Amino acid sequence: MATIGGDAEDWRTLGGVRTAWFTAPSLTASAALGARLSPDPDVLGCDLRSTGLRVRVRSLAAAERVSATARGIGLLADPSVLQEISLVTESPRPGDIEPFWRSALGYASSEGMAAEDPPADGMTLIDPLRRDPRLRLCTAEDPRPLRQRLHLDIVRPEPVLAGLDLGPAGGPYGVRHADADGNEIDAVPGSPLGGTPESADWWQVFGAMACYRLASAEGRAELVTAAAALAEEAGAPLLVDLRAELVLLDSGKDQWEEGVYPAGMDVLDLAARIQAAARGLGAVAVPDMPRFVQLFLDAADVASVRDFWAAALGWRRDPRDGVTDLVDPRRLGPALVLQGLDPVDDARRRQRSRTWPVLELAPEAVHARIEQSLAAGGSLLEGAEPGRWLLADPEGNPLEILSAR
Repeated sequence: MATIGGDAEDWRTLGGVRTAWFTAPSLTASAALGARLSPDPDVLGCDLRSTGLRVRVRSLAAAERVSATARGIGLLADPSVLQEISLVTESPRPGDIEPFWRSALGYASSEGMAAEDPPADGMTLIDPLRRDPRLRLCTAEDPRPLRQRLHLDIVRPEPVLAGLDLGPAGGPYGVRHADADGNEIDAVPGSPLGGTPESADWWQVFGAMACYRLASAEGRAELVTAAAALAEEAGAPLLVDLRAELVLLDSGKDQWEEGVYPAGMDVLDLAARIQAAARGLGAVAVPDMPRFVQLFLDAADVASVRDFWAAALGWRRDPRDGVTDLVDPRRLGPALVLQGLDPVDDARRRQRSRTWPVLELAPEAVHARIEQSLAAGGSLLEGAEPGRWLLADPEGNPLEILSAR
C-alpha cells in the first residue's frame, strides 16, 4: 500500500494532490474540522458533507497537521473510499479546441497549480475550485467524425454564458455547442433563485448555489459553521466547499426542488438565512462562480450500461421514477446521466470514443472495483500499463482506471 510517511496512512495522492477523507456523523461535525483548518495556508480546500469531509493539502507537513487536528476532535480518516474522476479528450489538434473548453467550463491551465506530479502528456484544464472534473486534451491522429456518445452539460449564470463566444447554438433546446472536432457541450443558462433581495446571492444552476468571498479565515470559519447549523436545522443536505478566501454553498443537483427536500422545508427561507449570515460576516457574493457540470452518456440499453457504471464508479442510482442519474454517495463527483441511443445506430457505437472518463482509486480499492465492474457486464481491454487498467462497458464505452499513490 502506498503511503507518504508520518500520518500518511490517512492520505493518498489523487490528481497530483495529497487528499484525505475524514468520516463525520453530521455536517456540523464536518464543519467543526473545516473551521479549524481554515487558517492553514497549506490547506487547498475542504469539501464538507453530512457524512464527512474531503481535505486537500500542499505538503506533507500540512497533512500531518490536518490528521492531528482531526483526531483531536474524534474524526478518523478512511483512505479506502478516496477516488477522483477526470476526462480525457483526444484531438488531431488539441491546441485548436483548448480555448473552447477553457471558455465554456471556466477552467484554467494546470500549469502552476499545486500538484506533486509533473503534467501528463498533452494539456490539462482544471477547475480552479477543484470541484469539477479535470479535462486532459491529448493528440490522436485517426479521424472519428461521428457524434460522440459522451458529452458534458454545463450550467452557469446566464450573464456569464452571454459573455462567452461558444459559436452557434443548436440541439432540441438551443443550448448545444461544439468545438472544432464536434465534441459537444450543452451550455445551460442559470437564473437567479427566487428573484427577491433576500436570496439575491443565490443562483439556480441545476441546484441552488451561492459563492462568497471572505478574506478573513475567522470569517470563513464562522460562515461554514453557521451554514452547516442552518442546513441541519432545516433538514437540508447542503454541500459546503471551503477554499482560499471563498466559501461555496450548494444544494446539489435538483435538491432545491419541491418534493426532493424534506416535506415542509422552505429552500428560499434557508437561502435567505444563509445569505443574511454571510453578509453579517462581511462576505461578498461572487456571482460568476456558481457552476454545475455533469456527464451525459448515450446508451442503446440504458439499464445494462447503467449497471456497469454504477459498479465501476461506486455510485448509486437516483431513486426517482424516470430519472437515469447515477450519483456519488459522498456527493463529491459529477452526476452521470444515461439517455437512450437508437439501437440501430451501429456506426456511432462502433466508433472509438474521443472522450472517456478516468477513475483514480485508492490502491486498496482497485482490484475489488475492477471485479465488480466485470461482474456488471464490463470487459477488460488489453494494452494497459502497470497501475492502469482499460475497461469497456457492455456497449464498448471506455473507462480508464488508475491506482492512486
